[in-house]
Amino acid sequence: FHIMFKSIALQAIRKSVRATSLSSPGLQQQVATRAFATAGFPPPRLFDYETVTSNLTVADAIESVEAAFKALAKGKVDVPMPMHIGIEESSVAGPGDCHIKGGYVSATPTFTVKLACVSFYKNVEKGLPPGSGIFIVVNAVTGAPLGVFQENRFMTDLRTGAAGAVAMKYCSSPEQDVVGFIGCGAIAKNMARAAATVRPIKGVAYAIDGAEEFAAEMSAELGVPFEVVSSAEELCGKSDIIYTQTPGASTVLEKDWLNPKGVTIIASGSDQPTKCEIPPDVLAASKYISDLTKQTSKVGELRSALKAGVMTEADVYAELGEVVNGDKAGREGNEIIVVDLTGTGAQDAAIGQVAWDKLSQL
Repeated sequence: FHIMFKSIALQAIRKSVRATSLSSPGLQQQVATRAFATAGFPPPRLFDYETVTSNLTVADAIESVEAAFKALAKGKVDVPMPMHIGIEESSVAGPGDCHIKGGYVSATPTFTVKLACVSFYKNVEKGLPPGSGIFIVVNAVTGAPLGVFQENRFMTDLRTGAAGAVAMKYCSSPEQDVVGFIGCGAIAKNMARAAATVRPIKGVAYAIDGAEEFAAEMSAELGVPFEVVSSAEELCGKSDIIYTQTPGASTVLEKDWLNPKGVTIIASGSDQPTKCEIPPDVLAASKYISDLTKQTSKVGELRSALKAGVMTEADVYAELGEVVNGDKAGREGNEIIVVDLTGTGAQDAAIGQVAWDKLSQL
């Protein structure tokens, strides 16, 4: 009897505590929140590579990327430093590199996180490309992922091309219409497409491989003349504007080769501490403009000039957004301008928003 009474008493106490606790507003809120959390969000939409590549162009990205640079210069973008994961070669992995970037442009409805894998060269033996990547576009109100874009660097190349258009628009003069391309791969094609949206151009191409094919394709697509030259030196002598987009293993031009009437160099090949396309003496002699100085000083062209002791961060003329906003002048006379494009999370956020706005309607 004693044991049975004790059991009944304990049950009564538990019921009393439960009833009292649930009448508490604080606990009611906890229960409601827990129930809501278990309901979850709808799964993000997946956009495959074919859908992405058949519906987005570099022209789609230019306006939004320009606006992102403006916001960046005004401190209206949250852009963390990129994360880099090195995959060392072993019997079960690598070699390869993974870059993670992201950003949020103030007062926009989404933010973006991007994962880009590059330099997985063993993929070629398997008939696969050496790089891949995804964009994750997230609802900035709820924090829930909206879409996953399997872009395999396509959207990255689009936003890089868009940045090239912005750099040309604001850092060259209308008379500068001969545009050289050192390196003639996928990024060069987007740079050419982007340049052609700024003003009518005449193209000059040089690459160790692929220049003839690049020139023929771009001439047919854009309806502009292209000339293929036999050396980077010859290209520099002919060009008012030079886009460099190479693997960045070594420098691609020299100061003595440059057009004495003034030249704008838009460099996009350096995005790691091991890369460098532009010699330090050219950087030191230039009006140097970064996309984001805290980034170019670590992984861009500026890094090599700092290391060589020929520049300090105080020598940076401006960030690109400051020129876009009109806070700093662009071209002023026969000067060398170098625009150092390492790729920012602001650009990723911009192209992510464009992609979601366009593809979510499909």
